[in-house]
Amino acid sequence: MTDKFIGIDFPTWWFLVVGGLFSGYAILDGFDFGAGAWHLFFKKEQSRRLALNAVGPVWDGNEVWLVIGGGALFAGFPVLYATLFSAMYIPFILFLVFLIFRAVAIEFRGKEEMLWWRKMWDICYSVSSIMLAFLLGVVLGNVLQGLAIGDDYLYQGAGFFEFLNPYAIMVGVTTLSLFMMHGAIYLLIKTEGKLFDKLEGLLKKAMIFFMISFTITSLYTLLYIPHLSDDFKAEPLLFIFPLLTFLSIANVPRLASKKRYKWAFFFSALSIGFMLALVAIELYPTLLLSTVSEQYNIDIYNAAASTKSLKIMMIIVAIGAPLVASYTYFVYKTFSGKVVIDDASY
Repeated sequence: MTDKFIGIDFPTWWFLVVGGLFSGYAILDGFDFGAGAWHLFFKKEQSRRLALNAVGPVWDGNEVWLVIGGGALFAGFPVLYATLFSAMYIPFILFLVFLIFRAVAIEFRGKEEMLWWRKMWDICYSVSSIMLAFLLGVVLGNVLQGLAIGDDYLYQGAGFFEFLNPYAIMVGVTTLSLFMMHGAIYLLIKTEGKLFDKLEGLLKKAMIFFMISFTITSLYTLLYIPHLSDDFKAEPLLFIFPLLTFLSIANVPRLASKKRYKWAFFFSALSIGFMLALVAIELYPTLLLSTVSEQYNIDIYNAAASTKSLKIMMIIVAIGAPLVASYTYFVYKTFSGKVVIDDASY
């Protein structure tokens, strides 16, 4: 494919588009998952309702980014879509199941007054949120270390739960810890009183949890997944991205200690963006590494749709992306401020 736009070929543009959409989803639904993961730590009914209503107006809008990202992946890189979803069928199905249960729990919890009913949906909501964050990390971990892709880009893995390998579990735990930190900061922005005080303590635990899991996973990556650092060794200027990631992460506890939670949330979101940018740099131009042979690697060129299709879809993205961003901004602006419980609340 030789056609380019502003000096960049269309598969690369589409790589950036898909990456941007999934980064937006991780940042937005990430704090939803994190807030849900903390839900059972709140013992009082009022606290649980406040926490639930903090994400209530925005959680379904955040999922729009997942739908658009999945659609963009299918449209732009159909070969990758087919191979990845067949290889990771179990975690994706589990993700869909937990996504459904989380939505049902949010909507059904407040429909009845019985204590057992609300406890049941509280457990459902929290467990689903934890598993969603963990499964996203598991999928990412498998993508980073590669899959057994063979002839015709078919998955040749044998184990039923082969996706639950040590590295994928580490990435899954790190993702969960990151989202729990992200979610705790979001809840601090949206709440006050005793729940606010409790969340300050939980945020400290979340930051420790994340720092430990992130450090262990990073060291393991450097030692046992060496191909992920090849691009950085070849081009030293790229080391600016790990540096910016480190500085962004370090800013979160610094700002939290000063109770500047809105800025802490900004740098928490920025950290997620930088970490996914690192993933993109580590993989590009490869999309899915084959552990069978390099000849079976799926990259942005052998996985892409036709140039004509990519051009047409770029026009759609140019129109649709600002609309989605504007809608997201409008919703968050409308429901800004502290949570107040009323008759219409969950």
